[in-house]
Amino acid sequence: MKLGYIGLGKMGMGMTLRLLEKRYEVLAYARSEESRARAVEAGAGGASSLGELVSGLKTPRLIWLMVPYKAVDDVLSEIISLLDKGDTVIDGGNSPYKETVRRAEDLKHKGINFMDVGVSGGPSGARNGASLMVGGDKNDFEKNENLFRDLSVENGYGYMGDHGAGHFVKMVHNGIEYGMMQAIGEGFAIMKKSDFNLDLTKVAEVYSHGTVIESSLINWLHKAYLEKGEDLGEVSGRVSHSGEGLWTVEAAKELSVPAPVIESSLQFRIDSQENPSYVGQVVSALRNQFGGHDVKKNKE
Repeated sequence: MKLGYIGLGKMGMGMTLRLLEKRYEVLAYARSEESRARAVEAGAGGASSLGELVSGLKTPRLIWLMVPYKAVDDVLSEIISLLDKGDTVIDGGNSPYKETVRRAEDLKHKGINFMDVGVSGGPSGARNGASLMVGGDKNDFEKNENLFRDLSVENGYGYMGDHGAGHFVKMVHNGIEYGMMQAIGEGFAIMKKSDFNLDLTKVAEVYSHGTVIESSLINWLHKAYLEKGEDLGEVSGRVSHSGEGLWTVEAAKELSVPAPVIESSLQFRIDSQENPSYVGQVVSALRNQFGGHDVKKNKE
């Protein structure tokens, strides 16, 4: 199979390398010449422009977008006139699901298939097998199921429903993630302030083996403590938010579903910009572990 891949950031580069290992023929484009060169060195074809990428693929074309959600419309507007009826575009980024529904409808009028794939697992998952939540026409999912299987961890992909469902499920996933990370941060902050002089690294290690809260997040916190020390002195207590927590809260309100845990964890991140704390340091350390986010402490 040959496909075009647009976007070679932390996630896109890892997925491209995985596709090449799975013997896919990949024609890759990114604005960064350095990223394109790395992909070419690994065995991908390199396109110097979006037009060159589209023209380098035979119909019916398959193109995977892995760009920031604010850039999706710009990319589509540049390639839409170059695509043919029957081509398929997959948005693997974290786009707002309502925008995905709109884009699918717009492309449908032009005879172009559009799919949305929520991708979880961070850069490591992109490289070694991610979790994929797929939305779109079910026939399109079935036609491309081998691709999703090859990009995912074992049993880590599935069809979620119609256009927008993949991005919706990934959005809620990230909202849940906010609440889980917040609870971990608060719990370890309580233990740090107790009179027991606890070895938090050992606590995290024990929590990681056989407890009810054993999870990737706890494993990552244990790793962060080993790497950075329990005081997390170089980690910022100001926590950024990528948008999907906010989108989840907005969706909950639209659906009249109470979501106090997710909402309060979002508000904590907003407030942390003025009030950094150890809870924020724990959450930041977790974001660094699974997403490679820069969380180095500046003057706080």
